[in-house]
Amino acid sequence: MKLESLKEGLSSVWDNVSDGWRHLTQSAAGAITRFRPGEHANLPIQDEVDDEGYQPGRGWAMLGGDVFEDDDRLVVRLEIPGMEKDDINISVRDDALVVSGEKHFAREETEGRWRVMQCAYGSFRRVVPLSIPVLADQAQASYKRGVLRVSLPKAAPGEPKSVSIKVE
Repeated sequence: MKLESLKEGLSSVWDNVSDGWRHLTQSAAGAITRFRPGEHANLPIQDEVDDEGYQPGRGWAMLGGDVFEDDDRLVVRLEIPGMEKDDINISVRDDALVVSGEKHFAREETEGRWRVMQCAYGSFRRVVPLSIPVLADQAQASYKRGVLRVSLPKAAPGEPKSVSIKVE
């Protein structure tokens, strides 16, 4: 009887963990970005790094950001620190803003007993769904202090839509 109770308890815990993980991955899917090594990333090979857990190009990161709108435009802000503005590509495809780019690895040499190396992230791609039609050809973008700001004029200017929902 006790063994059966233990099995049921473990099964219940596993189900809860599985449901929680599934919920986390679904709700964060738009924000989690996989950085892959690009052709210009210049990542060191595994033998050159003293960390047994080093896996080149297997990094994930959050590109924090937000989307807001006013009467005339939709604005998307993404945090992409450590980039040069020339290394960021922006396009509008269908009903989504696509931001991609590549961070380049900066290597530092060994000095005495110390070896100092900066992290490399490689290339990334982030797709931000656009909730309203925009005039992509009139979009403007700026990149300052690690924050990309893309302003997209609305195709049909007007107040943001508001929908009332009745609670029953």
